Amino acid sequence: MSLKVLRIAAAVEAASILILFVNLFTIHARPITSLGGPTHGTAYLLTIVATFSLTVGGASAGARWRAFVPGIGGMLVLQRLRARPEAVKPPAEDPVRG
Repeated sequence: MSLKVLRIAAAVEAASILILFVNLFTIHARPITSLGGPTHGTAYLLTIVATFSLTVGGASAGARWRAFVPGIGGMLVLQRLRARPEAVKPPAEDPVRG
């Protein structure tokens, strides 16, 4: 996975939880809940998987536990990885391109 995937998943995770909370405290429309819940859950899990696949070593411990924070975990991970770029695995070489 790439940082781009993590960025997208983090944005969807944060936006979907915001939409779910606004819906909960205002009109509480079932279609929004039915669509937003699985969307948020998928983005949350993808954030966790992307974090673990992108990080390496002891420097990534701080980023990894932040991934488990619901709603804003992805944003916290991105902030941590910006502060500690050594925690990000170097990109794998493409066997086709060499």
